[in-house]
Amino acid sequence: LFFPKQFIGGAVIALTMTGLDQEIMQKNLTCRNLGEAQKNMLWYSSLLVVVNLLFLTLGALLYIYAGQKGIAQPASSDQLFPLLAREHLGLLVGVFFLLGITASSYASADSALAGLTTAFCIDFLDFKNKPEGVKQRQKLLVHIAFSVLFLVIILAFKEINERSVIDAVLNIAGYTYGPLLGLFSFGLLTRRNAGGPGVLVVSLLAPALSYVLSYYASQAFAYQFGYEILLVNGVITFIGLSLVGKRKPFHR
Repeated sequence: LFFPKQFIGGAVIALTMTGLDQEIMQKNLTCRNLGEAQKNMLWYSSLLVVVNLLFLTLGALLYIYAGQKGIAQPASSDQLFPLLAREHLGLLVGVFFLLGITASSYASADSALAGLTTAFCIDFLDFKNKPEGVKQRQKLLVHIAFSVLFLVIILAFKEINERSVIDAVLNIAGYTYGPLLGLFSFGLLTRRNAGGPGVLVVSLLAPALSYVLSYYASQAFAYQFGYEILLVNGVITFIGLSLVGKRKPFHR
């Protein structure tokens, strides 16, 4: 039972975190036609497999190296690479490790901050009806505010998290990406419209109900939900949207 649920959960995680990610999928919009977009997705998927295999191989080699050298493994797997880079693989490796972490962090944070800043300014601050000077000032303040919020979240996450970072992120994604999966599936598979506050209520209730279901499943049946909770979350969202949605008018 362990392998099927992990396999299904991992597949759904990959589908949502890659296929429903605007920053990744919007590249297809730059293609000239459907054929080129399909080719781009095939090549991108192939490259993802190669990259994931490289990271898995690197992780395995680090553990093999630590075992052969008799290096005590840290409590968290996240600390193994930094430990080896700082204390066992030499200064050059440590420098490259620091540069790599910094570069990848800046790239991820920059795109996330830019997206949040733009969305907040347009959706909540009514940028269309404001002079350019006001826009620039408010945009800077919003960007700084989100940067501080990111810092607070990172520090809080460091204090309360007891898992490896990747495991924690994927578990959180099971709750945050579930409504997105449900919304996408609802729009793709049905002829119903869903809008207004009902969508917000469903999108907030679905993760909460998923968490309650996960908790009681572990208590009553000793079943531990893993990454497949994302699929459950999406199904709950889909059902909720079906209840609040209205059928689209038929046009001849």
